[in-house]
Amino acid sequence: MAGGSAAASAADGRRQDYPGRLTLFVFMACLVAATGGLIFGYDIGISGGVTSMDPFLSKFFPSVYRKQQQADDSNQYCKFDSQLLTMFTSSLYLAALVASLFAASVTRVAGRKWSMFVGGVTFLAGCALSGAAQNVAMLILGRVLLGVGVGFANQSVPVYLSEMAPARMRGMLNNGFQLMITLGILAANLINYGTDKISGGWGWRVSLALAAVPAAIITIGSLFLPDTPNSLLERGKPDEARRMLRRVRGTDDVDAEYHDLAAASEASSAVERPWRDILRRKYRPQLVMAVAIPLLQQLTGINVIMFYAPVLFKTLGFGGSASLMSAVITGVVNLAATLVSVFTVDRLGRRVLFLQGGAQMFASQVIVGALIGAKLGWSGVAEIPSGYAAAVVVMMCVYVAGFAWSWGPLGWLVPSEVMPLEVRPAGQSITVAANMLMTFIVAQAFLPMLCRLKFVLFFFFAAWVAAMTLFVALFVPETKGVPIEDMADVWKAHWYWKRFVTDDDGAPRRGDLEMGNTVAKN
Repeated sequence: MAGGSAAASAADGRRQDYPGRLTLFVFMACLVAATGGLIFGYDIGISGGVTSMDPFLSKFFPSVYRKQQQADDSNQYCKFDSQLLTMFTSSLYLAALVASLFAASVTRVAGRKWSMFVGGVTFLAGCALSGAAQNVAMLILGRVLLGVGVGFANQSVPVYLSEMAPARMRGMLNNGFQLMITLGILAANLINYGTDKISGGWGWRVSLALAAVPAAIITIGSLFLPDTPNSLLERGKPDEARRMLRRVRGTDDVDAEYHDLAAASEASSAVERPWRDILRRKYRPQLVMAVAIPLLQQLTGINVIMFYAPVLFKTLGFGGSASLMSAVITGVVNLAATLVSVFTVDRLGRRVLFLQGGAQMFASQVIVGALIGAKLGWSGVAEIPSGYAAAVVVMMCVYVAGFAWSWGPLGWLVPSEVMPLEVRPAGQSITVAANMLMTFIVAQAFLPMLCRLKFVLFFFFAAWVAAMTLFVALFVPETKGVPIEDMADVWKAHWYWKRFVTDDDGAPRRGDLEMGNTVAKN
């Protein structure tokens, strides 16, 4: 199906597709590529866990450890307020931001798989340094290397998945990346719970060093991954691209899709400066999505819940092991809810999940803030009964579930699928950079904000959830079932973005030139 029929589908709601099916070859390739999410998820889960372990705190952050050991009548909100501690957590995201910008060039010139390989190797080096750290400098340098690995992996994996997947299953396969992130978080939470019980106080080293396992999976796996047809065309290998397209679609009837890919590749080869061209007016919708969606994803407050979960639960009065177990519970909910998104995103569509998840997150954030405020108040001094603390955990799980089937996976899926080939690596780098920048800011600011805003912090994030749900309702179109080469027609049909995307801006696509033939054929 070419661009004309995609335009028709945008207008009358019919879903179109190219011939082909989900082959075992594509499924296995996407499964291996998606494991790039394991390293990101494992780190999110592991960092919060080790920072709640007393041996780790006493060795690297003694001032936080001493404050934590004070009498129970101290201010619970401010127990972990330390810029050095938050720098340990958030330094990774600053490094990932910078690395993602360089990863765009590697992804475009060498292919998506080699960008994943670089990410895996760098992450392995960071694991070794972190596990053997003797001082804060070694610890943070290790985090920086981990961040470089995350930046490369997060830049290349969503693009790879979007390009390999058939249009009608793109949401499901791309959401495999978020599924692996949640699996990594859960694995990290379980490992933290186990290593915390190791006598001798060195369990945190095991937690940090075991990040090498997911890193080895993506490093070795990337060596066996096939290149995507889009990447092969982009690098001037048309015959290989056609053969690969036949293999990934499981049919010889690939002419229509191949010609659209070739047209997109021709437009891509004419773009010498993608970083400059993505600022052109006709790419305004895609640029807004590349920046706004990852920024708003972090303003849901999810990462402060996931990588500060043990610290947060400890603040609420849970013991050390109990706080780690509570983090495990939220990790299980996160994984289960992500599976819901995997199997519904291509049926219900992106907008339904975005809007429902936003409403659920807003309500649960307000309730969590009210529960904490009612018990701890402004002073932060109170004894929290176990039943009351359990109610807070339940509402946090409701919040995590809402995120995990909406903004979690869709925050990576939508920006990666709306980018035209000619600016796709640059666009995905912008998405990762925006995500990591906001993650860094939120991670760096969370503990000081918790100390100063107290329970109002949860209302702060709830207000952002309300704003981003309104943004989706007004400005994010439905992209379910639309081939990524024909995504421009979605913007042309949108009430607001159509003013930016016009047929006379840039070279015409082959699909537009053959509209009549395609419609007649369909």
